[in-house]
Amino acid sequence: MKTLEISCEDKISTLRDAIGRTIKGKQETIELAIVALLAEGHLLIEDVPGVGKTTLGHALARSLDCSFHRIQFTSDLLPSDVLGVSVYNPRMSEFEFKRGPIFANIVLADEINRTTPKTQSALLEAMNESQVTIENVTHPLPRPFMVLATQNPVEHHGTYPLPESQLDRFLMRIEMGYPDAAAEKEILKRFSNGNNQYTAPSVLQPAEVLFLQNESRKVHIDESIVDYMIHIVNRSREHPEIQLGISPRGTAALFRATQALALLCGRGFVIPDDIKRLIYPVFEHRLVMLRSGVRTRTDTRTVLEEIIEQTPVPA
Repeated sequence: MKTLEISCEDKISTLRDAIGRTIKGKQETIELAIVALLAEGHLLIEDVPGVGKTTLGHALARSLDCSFHRIQFTSDLLPSDVLGVSVYNPRMSEFEFKRGPIFANIVLADEINRTTPKTQSALLEAMNESQVTIENVTHPLPRPFMVLATQNPVEHHGTYPLPESQLDRFLMRIEMGYPDAAAEKEILKRFSNGNNQYTAPSVLQPAEVLFLQNESRKVHIDESIVDYMIHIVNRSREHPEIQLGISPRGTAALFRATQALALLCGRGFVIPDDIKRLIYPVFEHRLVMLRSGVRTRTDTRTVLEEIIEQTPVPA
């Protein structure tokens, strides 16, 4: 079997510990965020206000010694506020492009579903192709590039549900959930000590992130595992309760996510349990149920559980 360099495991462990200094009691959530980073994907964090969505985004961004911009999405935000705008320079007698906050390694799109669909769509090209086109001129985005977006549940006031095309660009959607008693006690201690700010140290350089992303691509996936993924995807497209099944982009997302998870676990190969662990955060937000036309987590999770149970696991 293929073995991984110890340095990979050390770097990932260091990153996990750095984020854990800020995010208490959420090991699974931290690991999923790292998986999204290693798989070169984008992460959507959805939950009720006040549970640490933005804090997780800050912690991951500040654990990397990369450029970082935070965009607070509001109903009056314009696409040019995100991408940038051409401004006339009288000194040069020409228009000069002023880059927007999207030009950073890590972009925190805070409360992304509070802005209008027009502004939401400004992120599509950036998230899919790592570039921005303004006035027929294409500008490449820096590498690594990752969008960390937070959103409140769609039933909250002042929200615009993200369309399928936007959701499909996110590798995963995860929840924070409420902290347990011990973790919440640690959080309160920070406030009593006056140290409630983001404390994650920078532990990885951009070149190290690119190295880990490249290493994740080398993780072996046996053909039987690939067939297992495809069987699950095909069942989602044929299921009588599902209106919109998993797209090829969703299949590719699961493929890359399992490679990243194997690397995080110190393995050079993917196992069926990797698929079972990641299928919910990778697939849930991509499904639309037939009877309601909208995504409800209870319905989608129940259907995914049924599909997994009915799909034979490779030996």
